[in-house]
This record gives sequence, structure tokens and C-alpha cells, in this order.
Amino acid sequence: MTRDMSRSVSGSPEYRRTLWWQNADRLAPTERLTADKTADVAVIGGGFTGLTAAWHLARRGLRVTLLEAGMIGGGASGFNAGFVVPNFAKADPPTVIAQLGEERGRRLLAMIGQGADRVFETARTHGIACDAEQVGWLHVAHSQTMLDVLRERAEAWRKLGRPIRMLEAAEARQLTAARHCVGALLDPSGGMLHPLNYAFGLARLAAAAGVALYEQARVDAVARSGSRWRVSTAKGSIHADQVLLCTNAAMGGVARRLARMVVPLRVYQIATKPLPSAEVERIAPARNPVADTRANLFTYRLDRDDRLISGGMAIVPIAAHGRMARMIAGRLAAELGLKSVPEVEFVWRGTAAMTTDFLPHVYEFAPGFIGGIGCNGRGIALTAMLGEVLADAATGTPLADLPIPPASPRAIPFHAFAQAAPSFAIAQAKWHDRHLAK
Repeated sequence: MTRDMSRSVSGSPEYRRTLWWQNADRLAPTERLTADKTADVAVIGGGFTGLTAAWHLARRGLRVTLLEAGMIGGGASGFNAGFVVPNFAKADPPTVIAQLGEERGRRLLAMIGQGADRVFETARTHGIACDAEQVGWLHVAHSQTMLDVLRERAEAWRKLGRPIRMLEAAEARQLTAARHCVGALLDPSGGMLHPLNYAFGLARLAAAAGVALYEQARVDAVARSGSRWRVSTAKGSIHADQVLLCTNAAMGGVARRLARMVVPLRVYQIATKPLPSAEVERIAPARNPVADTRANLFTYRLDRDDRLISGGMAIVPIAAHGRMARMIAGRLAAELGLKSVPEVEFVWRGTAAMTTDFLPHVYEFAPGFIGGIGCNGRGIALTAMLGEVLADAATGTPLADLPIPPASPRAIPFHAFAQAAPSFAIAQAKWHDRHLAK
């Protein structure tokens, strides 16, 4: 069964390009906000974080309203590649502890380490049909230097109780056909899923728990109204005791409060036509999702129909869909030794929110008005924990006691210029990898 595409997103038709929106299970239409309502907590944002927070709050007996500017899953949650990875992309355990201190650093690391297990447990326990495969995430070292880095990383995680394994070259090459592979780190708790069906599953859980879900309800203002908050949309307002802002890098309306604190990465993803079974067995015999250690990151995974999914960033992100599709498909063929360049069936662009220290943060805009952001490319596993942390904050846990560090809600200086930084970074990464290959 497919998604009812008559429930269209306002603005860009980008969502129509994705594999996920084409083969997702149907989500029943939600209500439209047409009048003022009251709630204990208003959650702004209908992606992984907002849905998870709303669900946890409703399970604790609170009256919860969730407002989504477009469609449930219409932001980053419906545009990523579906990797479930329980670590930080750019911050190893020693770095986190050095930055935050022993006690808080360990708490944050323990939290992120639970993320993948929490996602798969939620899907399994609550019957979310999202093609969840907890087959282990494979981080491939492309050089001896990076293999040594992965060994140190694995040891640091093992000391924290994580079941990380290091694979030498021969064993790693049994699991991947990646051309540059001198060994790998295997995290058995990681895996992959259909991200949009996971988001829809969370929405169903939230609705069943009593959450009032409203789509096409962009929040333009949050302001004090007596002893409560007034959360205003064009069609009506929510009067609530607490407000959670869970809008990732979206820039419309009040979402700008969070978006100005991150650097948006525009990531292109492709899904190929399904591969022959012999090729699937050769490149991913255990179906592990894979990433390597190069500066210009190479990733791949399979979907339920054995399509290859991979991604990349454009130096010039203007009219880049066709150009990036050809580049990513060509790279897949070269890196995996495919007999020919695979035919691309879907190509789309999503946005990852990167914080300047590559860690997640909770922000208090005012007492009772809190936001959280900073998945840094680890959106599915991290949001499973971030949503719960925000629910804790809305139900009385002091910010200082949360495992995610609070931060001052200040915009990144010269944010408009900072948005161009990823283009320079990817150009440098490609040069760096070419230089090492010589």
C-alpha cells in the first residue's frame, strides 16, 4: 500500500523524488487546526524528534498537541538514507569527555550508545513495519592510518560497555566489496530501516497515546499569554504550559530559532534499480550498511528490494540532481566493482543539521520553552534519545541533569555565510582523498 499523495506538501515537490515517499505505508490524514486549543505541552515539528517526544509525553499522561508545518515526515526524517548508527560522526569518546568532563561526557556517551537498540526495540515491540534490519553497522578503514584510528575508537567504546568488534582485512572483506578496505569496525547494534515508515509508525503510536496531530500548521510565533505560552499558526493557536521546538534545520516561522544554530548540509541520495541476487551476495552478504573513513565519505546500503542506496554532497548545489545522480552511481560502480554503472531509479536531496562542536544540544529560549537539535548525520538513532530527553525536560528534569548538554541559544555568527562552508569542505575533502590516492 502506498502513501496517499493527495496529501501534498506545501512548496517544493522534492519529497516526490524519494524512494521512501513512493513506497511508504499509508498514513491516515490528520486533523487541521482551525481554532484555538489548549494542551499541557505543544510540540513543534513532526519528524523523529518531535514525534518521539510527543509519544513519551502522552504516555506519561500529559495532554499533547503536535504541530507540523507540512506533512508528518516531510522534513529531514523522510529524506535521509535510513542508516541507524549509535555513535557520533565527528566526536570520539575521549573528545566528548575532554569537552564535557568525565561525568557529563560519560552520560552523553551512554545515551548515544543506546540509540540504535532503542529504535529497533521500539519498532519490534510496537509493531512498526519499517523494514528494520539490526544487522550491524560496518565502518570500513580505507588506510592503515585510519584502521589504527578505528582501533582506538573501538577500544574507547568497549571500555564504556559497548559490544564493538574490530575486523582485520580478510574478515572485513568477507562482508563488503569496498575497494579500499584494510579492516573495519563492526557495531552489531546498528543497522538500517525505512525512515519514513518509521516516522509514520511513531505518528501512529503518538496518536494512539492521545497526541493531537496537526499537519499544514506552521508555527509563526511563540509568546507568553498570561501564565501560559501561545503557539500561533495562521489558522489557530495552542495555549500550553510547555513548548518543545523540534524542527531541525527548517527555516520557516519559529523554526528559525533552531536553524540559525546549525550549519545545514545538503546531501543528495540515490536509490538504484534492484540489483541481481549474485551482486547483492558479493557486496553485502550479511546486508550490513557501510560507511568508510575517507574525508569524502563513501556509504552504501540495500533496501528491502535490494536497491543500492548511497549519497554525496555537491560542491555547487545548483540544479545538481542529475549531475549528482551520475556521480554517485559512478562511484558505486567503481568502489564496489559492479559490472556496470547501476541505473538510478530515485534521486533526492535532504538536509543534515551540523552543530559547530558536532554534539547535540538542548536550548532554553525561556522557562518552559525548550528546543533540541544536533543529530550531525546520526538522525535516527540520536532522535530516539533526544525526543525522550526533551520529554524529560518538559516534565520537570532540570536542564543541568539531562544527558545532553544545555547550550546558550545564540545563532552562529554570520550564519548566511556559514551555510556556504560545506561546499568548501567537500571540495577540500575530494582534493584530500585524491592526494592520498597518488
